[in-house]
Amino acid sequence: MQAMDKQAYESFRDTMRRLAVNKVAPHAAEVDRTKQPPVKSHAGLSEAGIVGLGFPEEFGGQSGDLLSQVIAVEETARVCATTGLTLMTGWAALDPLIRFGAKELIGQIVPSVAEGKTIAGWCLTEPQGGSDLPALKTRAVREGDEWVINGTKRFITNASWAEWYLVLARTGEKAYGIFMVHRNDPGLSFGKLESKMGLRGSPTADVIFENCRIPASRAIGDTTKGYEYMTVSLTISRPLIGAQALGIAQGALDEAVLYTRDRKQFGQSVSRFQMVRGMIAEMAVKVEASRSLLYRAVEAIEENPTNGRTLASMAKMLCSDTAMQVATDAVQLHGGYGYLEDYPVERMMRDAKITQIYEGTNQIQRLIIAKSVYAD
Repeated sequence: MQAMDKQAYESFRDTMRRLAVNKVAPHAAEVDRTKQPPVKSHAGLSEAGIVGLGFPEEFGGQSGDLLSQVIAVEETARVCATTGLTLMTGWAALDPLIRFGAKELIGQIVPSVAEGKTIAGWCLTEPQGGSDLPALKTRAVREGDEWVINGTKRFITNASWAEWYLVLARTGEKAYGIFMVHRNDPGLSFGKLESKMGLRGSPTADVIFENCRIPASRAIGDTTKGYEYMTVSLTISRPLIGAQALGIAQGALDEAVLYTRDRKQFGQSVSRFQMVRGMIAEMAVKVEASRSLLYRAVEAIEENPTNGRTLASMAKMLCSDTAMQVATDAVQLHGGYGYLEDYPVERMMRDAKITQIYEGTNQIQRLIIAKSVYAD
């Protein structure tokens, strides 16, 4: 799928919204309550070809551009942030492989993920630090025709559910490599599943490497340039996190509008109260402003990923802050009912928080932005 005109993007959005409402929304509360992966939702999106959107046609995907991926995640997260995360994690995790990996390795892994038959994840964060990627301690050592990996990765999305894991590891004092590890490779194990505030249906756990041996052919590109590769891919993945956050914000706004329109107090709809209208207006402005910056970042990234890095950080930061603010206000507008699990805004508020933390905390995003502003 090549870049589309505005009308085509809006048509795609309509399609995604219908899919989200029909294939994802019915399972959202159950996924959150049972803390089980969104298998049914993922299957529905797979059947519609959406899971393959972010992968090249050559390897079974749809070759969707970044804006179409952003729209897909946005509309999915509007009803279920967990399913939105599952959708984009495959695209983000395998981006370095597609950009810098050998065709044989891409062909071994990507087609089954694009079809929705297998799940992928990536392993960056470690116990000693999250955003400080250069300080990672996981090591990969070449031994003949194999790489041997040792270390622990923390807070890994899709841990134990995914079959393929993209792993960033130190290969020298100041060198890093990226490797593809399969769930059945010897020396790979998982820690306990974390019990989380939000995104409860997305499995999160440590991924542990103890003399984990993989074929040398599973290394991606130059095994001294892994950090540079990840810098490029993170510029792509941050708008996807922004899209997830934006979807949560839009979903919370939608729920607040519906509730305040139907709720009656003092003989009239709550939506007639001036303070309620003021809150809704502020929420709507934040959502639209976030969407505009996100789409501007996508445009810049598609022109040049390096030059779009600052805008990607701006979009990720603004969209996630908006998600938290709008979801909190949506709970407030529901009154006591907003505090109950019976209403989606309670789940949305919990889900929103992590978007300010992962994929680089918003404090880190502010540092990236400030560095660009102060650049000579």
